[in-house]
Amino acid sequence: MRTLIRKDFEEAFQKVDVIVAPTAPTPAFRIGEKTGDPLQMYLCDILTIPVNMAGIPAISIPCGFNHEGLPIGLQIMGKHFDEGMLLRVAYAFEQNTGFHLKKPTLI
Repeated sequence: MRTLIRKDFEEAFQKVDVIVAPTAPTPAFRIGEKTGDPLQMYLCDILTIPVNMAGIPAISIPCGFNHEGLPIGLQIMGKHFDEGMLLRVAYAFEQNTGFHLKKPTLI
């Protein structure tokens, strides 16, 4: 399975420099919210698993907030050994949005 996932990423990176996707399927959860249900907490990492299985570099940065003021993460994935591209893309996003400067608001 790992080989197939890696091959899919390699094919995608023949067409694009980076892949941008959510870091998690939901916004961040409140502190202590999922401690009673570890499976739900682990499922929040589901979108980062293919990246780890493929062994490619990725970075997660803040990209906004939901209607409750909880942060949303953006995952930027890159080619093997192309961490420089990831850092440039993340930096450009941060310089053009300012989300990295904002703090979550709790309602």
